[in-house]
Amino acid sequence: MIDLRFLRDDPDAVRASQRARGEDPALVDALLEADAARRAAVATADNLRAEHKAMGKLIGKASKEERSGLLAQASEMSVKVKEAEAAQHAADADLDAAHRAISNVVQEGAPAGGEDDYVVLQTVGTPREFDFEPKDHLELGESLGLIDMERGAKVSGARFYFLTGYGALLQLGLLQLAAQKAVANGFTMMIPPVLVRPEVMAGTGFLGQHSAEVYHLADDDLYLVGTSEVPLAGYHSDEILDLSGGPKRYAGWSSCFRREAGSYGKDTRGIIRVHQFDKVEMFVFTTPDQAEAEHQRLLAWEQEMLAAVEVPYRVIDVAAGDLGSSAARKFDCEAWVPTQRTYRELTSTSNCTTYQARRLSVRYRDENGKPQIAATLNGTLATTRWIVAILENHQQADGSVRVPSALVPFVGTDVLRPSN
Repeated sequence: MIDLRFLRDDPDAVRASQRARGEDPALVDALLEADAARRAAVATADNLRAEHKAMGKLIGKASKEERSGLLAQASEMSVKVKEAEAAQHAADADLDAAHRAISNVVQEGAPAGGEDDYVVLQTVGTPREFDFEPKDHLELGESLGLIDMERGAKVSGARFYFLTGYGALLQLGLLQLAAQKAVANGFTMMIPPVLVRPEVMAGTGFLGQHSAEVYHLADDDLYLVGTSEVPLAGYHSDEILDLSGGPKRYAGWSSCFRREAGSYGKDTRGIIRVHQFDKVEMFVFTTPDQAEAEHQRLLAWEQEMLAAVEVPYRVIDVAAGDLGSSAARKFDCEAWVPTQRTYRELTSTSNCTTYQARRLSVRYRDENGKPQIAATLNGTLATTRWIVAILENHQQADGSVRVPSALVPFVGTDVLRPSN
């Protein structure tokens, strides 16, 4: 949730953020009204409680003749207090609903517009020119015995798959390399639960505009996570952290699940857009004044990992209308996919400022010992989709694929050859 003090001080900035996202600026006025109504309800309830308490003291000092009248007044006052408290609870609920309806305030400098309005910040490497007709990742994966979509669909349905043989080793190698790099850069490795409570899923912002993407187990009222960002964000919920020594950095290795609702007909071939995949995700708790610098560090670590797998890529500054509700700024790294003649997202890193931590009540103590809301950030370090870029960019004329040197120790071979 956004900072209500910031809203009161500069509502126009929040309206501008809503417009940049393509969202309704009138929600800002609804939140301002709910905030004012809640503060008025609290004041009314506090005043009535104070009067009721004062009347109790009068009754204790009153004579017998005065007491009966005062008791009658106290009884009436008690009813008014209960009514005022009920009104306060209703105002609290209205404020919470209005508060949660507002997305994070977009960071200054983020492009306005929608999905196609990103800004390219950097291009690294040159797309390869092939002297043969390149195959796509699925054709390569099947001929090399790495991917089995047919049996994945037989067992689980559309958009499921098996990674087999060296395909499984390639994914494990990617994730292990990512884990090693994370630890070398000061992250604590975590294998988190992939089922979380509703308050944690809602706290990270995934039950708003992304709720259709989430798998829900109704009998248990638990949600399957689409990223380990969710359990890692909840790890320190309702806690006060010691950030005096710097940010708390975690890297979560987990399976992830997404319904891909509304994406039917998009990327149905292969493993670009699937219902289950594995990922190593960076997650950071820091102070708000350090969040922007930390965001740049996360991006640099992602680029270090991309360099290790030797694929051409570009970095884009995602437009406001394509940000998730929690993100104030997001940078994506997109790898070149030769058979599609375009760049496709492999990593994403978001600065969520205090938006998630405010929902989850994650705080730290400032230099004066006063609790303040922390900032959170996240970033992808490796995921199943990377296999697409590796296979297509490193394929050879004979149908084999060269394994990037950084992955050879994990995969156990430097060339993947057709199984026949």
